[in-house]
Amino acid sequence: MTLSLNALSDPMSAAIEQAQQALNTGRARVVDDYRPGYHLAPPAGWMNDPNGVVYFRGEYHVFYQHYPFDAKWGPMYWGHAKSADLVHWQHLPIALAPGDEVDRDGCFSGSAVVHGDTLALIYTGHTWLGDVGDERFIRQVQCLATSVDGIHFVKHGAVIEAAPHAGIMHFRDPKVWRQDEHWYLIAGARLEDQPLLPLYRSADLHTWEFLDYAASGSDGDGYMWECPDLFRLDGRDVLLYSPQGMPAQGYAQLNKYHTGYRVGRLDSQWQFTGGPFIELDNGHDFYAAQTLEAADGRRLVWAWLDMWESPTPCTAHHWRGMLGLPRELELHADRLRVFPARELIALRQAPLTGTPWLSESDSQWVPHIRGDRLEIHLLLDLLGNTDGQLGVALRCSADGHERTLLYYDAALQRLVLDRSHSGSHVSGQRSVAIDPASGRIELRVFLDRSSIEVFDSAGRFTLSSRLYPQTDSLGVKLLANAQGGRVAIADAWPLASGWL
Repeated sequence: MTLSLNALSDPMSAAIEQAQQALNTGRARVVDDYRPGYHLAPPAGWMNDPNGVVYFRGEYHVFYQHYPFDAKWGPMYWGHAKSADLVHWQHLPIALAPGDEVDRDGCFSGSAVVHGDTLALIYTGHTWLGDVGDERFIRQVQCLATSVDGIHFVKHGAVIEAAPHAGIMHFRDPKVWRQDEHWYLIAGARLEDQPLLPLYRSADLHTWEFLDYAASGSDGDGYMWECPDLFRLDGRDVLLYSPQGMPAQGYAQLNKYHTGYRVGRLDSQWQFTGGPFIELDNGHDFYAAQTLEAADGRRLVWAWLDMWESPTPCTAHHWRGMLGLPRELELHADRLRVFPARELIALRQAPLTGTPWLSESDSQWVPHIRGDRLEIHLLLDLLGNTDGQLGVALRCSADGHERTLLYYDAALQRLVLDRSHSGSHVSGQRSVAIDPASGRIELRVFLDRSSIEVFDSAGRFTLSSRLYPQTDSLGVKLLANAQGGRVAIADAWPLASGWL
């Protein structure tokens, strides 16, 4: 392996150059069967949390947790991609590599901000104090790195060298924002099995003052709140976080970990009070969400479209992990409403004809709508529906055995995403409650080779899950196994690649 003179003089440059060479080798081995066509995914190797999402010099930058040497979790690097339009993306060189004393075993999650003409990354430096993987003995500190060109970064070491309590070892995922004359930072922390969210303030990103714990958990709230994000939307404060250890409650919180929010207020004493925890997405795979205030004032959010311990057949294809679509957040009363970013319509290719209404029939193939990269607008008319199921089967094999089902179940009064026959390794259902008196449900469904994202047209819910069907399972079938009610596809489009 030959390193440049710059890499020889700069340890992080050397580590990044080695990682880039590993990516080049890995890219040649990648199998594309499950690789997304318009979602963010690593060139090769592993991806998890979005680390920093930021608008810098007229472009959107997304950083992410990345292990470039293998399609499994390892010492974390920061991968990097950018886009001018939220639709077409370009991979950039790896931004951060571990190796200094404060981040020897990983550059863990954090955030990105623009400070004058500089792009700053604030991240968690991770060190194993015992055996690798033994989370009883770790050190986590908050670190700073900066760049003048948005590509090459210089580390400044730890800027918060210890948690606010000596008993806290788990202390990570800083989210930083500017308000008035100060920078603020909120992080996740764990004191024994109590989750805490310490809040800090700084004038320059280098020196930080601990203010208080903005929020904390009690029984039933989990033991750790990862990836916190605190932002204002329409005059209210929204606390977004990813709790670990929350128990399932009926149809809710069925994943290993969750991502959700509370709407309330951060008071002058730095205490957040608000309503109940609400899951931001109700599918199988959605975690570690992070938001950005766009140049036009919209609040955008990205998340890891995967879940710890989820099936990973794409690991054998030398890559793993993808991010969900960029989404817009709006606040209605005490609930967030979620919409696909409006820019995504640029992915649409020549429109496909919709279908007539189907009612009280078992099923009907839609032969002119097929594919693994589709946007489909599905209409469910619940008027008079008293029993059975209304919906659609997607990514169907020719014999119908392999399929992903999305349907309204009249007995349950729920919209169900069922991946019991969605391909390799995956299974299980996720669902949301539907009031049948609403009359009609309008859904936007995005398919991308190994994923499905379902958006209620009014923004009331989303369902996001990974799928691993055979590459030739491309069929679409309407389902009307019901008493009353009807179903139709209003519009559909094949979707173009999102990669430059």
